[in-house]
Amino acid sequence: MLEKTSGIVLNQIKYTDSGIIVQLFTRKFGRQSFMIKGIRNRKSGRQTSLFRPLTVLDMVIYYRESRNMQSLREVSVEFAPSEIYGNVFKSSIAMFLGEVLTAVLREEGEQDELFSFIRDSVVYFDGRKESFSNFHIAFLTGLCSYLGFEPGKREDEEKRVFDLVNGSFVSLPPVHGLYSGAEISDILAAFFRSSWDDMNQISLTGEMRNEVLSELLRYYSVHLPSLGKINSIEILREVFR
Repeated sequence: MLEKTSGIVLNQIKYTDSGIIVQLFTRKFGRQSFMIKGIRNRKSGRQTSLFRPLTVLDMVIYYRESRNMQSLREVSVEFAPSEIYGNVFKSSIAMFLGEVLTAVLREEGEQDELFSFIRDSVVYFDGRKESFSNFHIAFLTGLCSYLGFEPGKREDEEKRVFDLVNGSFVSLPPVHGLYSGAEISDILAAFFRSSWDDMNQISLTGEMRNEVLSELLRYYSVHLPSLGKINSIEILREVFR
């Protein structure tokens, strides 16, 4: 069945000498895989850069629910994050977020609000000329609410322990042992209550930023046990060291 939808590129992998498999998060059908044949052939007018992570596409697709791999009939760029791929810091963040989104998003039919959140975040990120080093952390804290495990806001500043299981800030370490210490908890509390512009006011060293990110991914893994290892985090750690 022919369907028209928008899609956000999550990642691409080589398939045969001239083809790729692309993971996209579509507005209508959630995360889907597409086989793109001949794109790496020199005679092809299509370029793999069309399918770089976080590029937003308009598509006409052949969709069948029973298929693991869908096919594209037509594709055009709705939004190309050109500033992201001209900056090594931004492109590293884009690759990391594409890998995380591939792991956590599901094939769950139309998800309009989640799609709009991701698309609007990409546009914002691409437009930032400076002060974007905290973007990936702010994005993941915002994404929690769409995935069903948004933590409660910290109402009492004395509650300096973040309970990873219950998603709440508490005064004493919980008996289950899955919690963040005071310093990391304070930073997470700041991110959970921050807007995009506020995130830029959270001052972090490269080392602390990496620690906060690791703890945030630990929170994700508690609520999404299938998350697995995110390989690109090592590149991100090197970039922000």
